[in-house]
Amino acid sequence: MQATAYTYEPETRTGSVLLDDGTPVSFDAPAFDAGGLRLLRAGQRVRIETEGSGTALRITLITLQTL
Repeated sequence: MQATAYTYEPETRTGSVLLDDGTPVSFDAPAFDAGGLRLLRAGQRVRIETEGSGTALRITLITLQTL
């Protein structure tokens, strides 16, 4: 699934993305670390893997979207 980086806090490696429908979804440090990223900027396109649905949707991996 693709999304757009919305917020990122480097000290905690947490943040949020906006799904293409505008829904914000938060991610935690383990999801950030799983993708091997070192930095994330607002507006970057990302690829995410999730589990759950609705209000229980949780990001398990976040990486940069490449073509």
